[in-house]
Amino acid sequence: MLAFCLYNLVFIGGNWAYVQRYTSVASPQKARKVGWLFGALYIISPVIWMLPPMIYRVINPDLQGLSDEGAYLMMCKAVLPAGMLGLILGGMIFATSSSVNTTLNIAAGVFTNDIFKHFFPRSSNKKNMQVARGSTLGFGVLTILVALLVPSMGGIVEVVLTVAALTGGALYLPPVWAMFSRRQTGFSILCTTLISLGINVFFKFISPALLEFGLDRAGEMAVGVGLPVLLLAGFEAYYALKKHTDERYTLVFGDDTLTEKSVDLEATPENLRALQIIATGIVAISTLMIILGFLADFATGLVVGTGLVILLLGSVMMVQVSKLKKVNILKKHRHDPRKVY
Repeated sequence: MLAFCLYNLVFIGGNWAYVQRYTSVASPQKARKVGWLFGALYIISPVIWMLPPMIYRVINPDLQGLSDEGAYLMMCKAVLPAGMLGLILGGMIFATSSSVNTTLNIAAGVFTNDIFKHFFPRSSNKKNMQVARGSTLGFGVLTILVALLVPSMGGIVEVVLTVAALTGGALYLPPVWAMFSRRQTGFSILCTTLISLGINVFFKFISPALLEFGLDRAGEMAVGVGLPVLLLAGFEAYYALKKHTDERYTLVFGDDTLTEKSVDLEATPENLRALQIIATGIVAISTLMIILGFLADFATGLVVGTGLVILLLGSVMMVQVSKLKKVNILKKHRHDPRKVY
């Protein structure tokens, strides 16, 4: 459990899809707010995700095999009125599609910018875009193939835990550690990742076949997270004895000009347009919930009440976006008041 907690800590801090949440805001202060919000939601959201299937497991203890992975939807089917189950299912599909879409875009961007352009630095923008589109398609097909193989691998829970144990600590702990260390180098980070991945793969796939010895779930997670910690701590102690400080750390974090006060970026029209789209979507979904609530055969008050709360939040968000637009207009045309109107 301790290893899994540490894995989630570095996963949220180092995963490319999550890092975008911190880098897409205007200032370090706002990035810190994103971090606090993200952390607060992660305290609440597991209860929302896990409590319904746990309750259904009590209601229907006869679940066996992979049928328990459908417990959440079965619970929704048991307690939600007509219409709301479809809304929940649609939300789950679109949330999954959004997550996959983000991951595919990131993977294609890394492949194009960090791998393809490294070997073909003079390639044109048109060629780079073709490679990005092709890699997106390739990664998408690979994702579908893995999804089709999930049942034969023991189910999605087994796959997620296995991937976390094998790759989580090795991939995400070294770069997160390097952000707080003045001594870690590219060599130490790369060595830690490759050694950890190699040993994890050995115990998962090679050792059971050759030596008839394998690690259980707790052992996999403990080795997957504990080994990178030991390797990084060893490098840390070695570089400390050598009194070595990586110059790139000073270049990034030691520059006094990169302070919170020096960064003052205004919300761009693109930012405001995105916020407006999100607010409009929230208002539309809440309106749909209210309509479905009045059509429901039971729990009308609960559904309508929830829809009204979400509608209020969406309306407040739209008002805030409108205020930000007015502020931007005033700043843009402060020397010509006539254009403001």
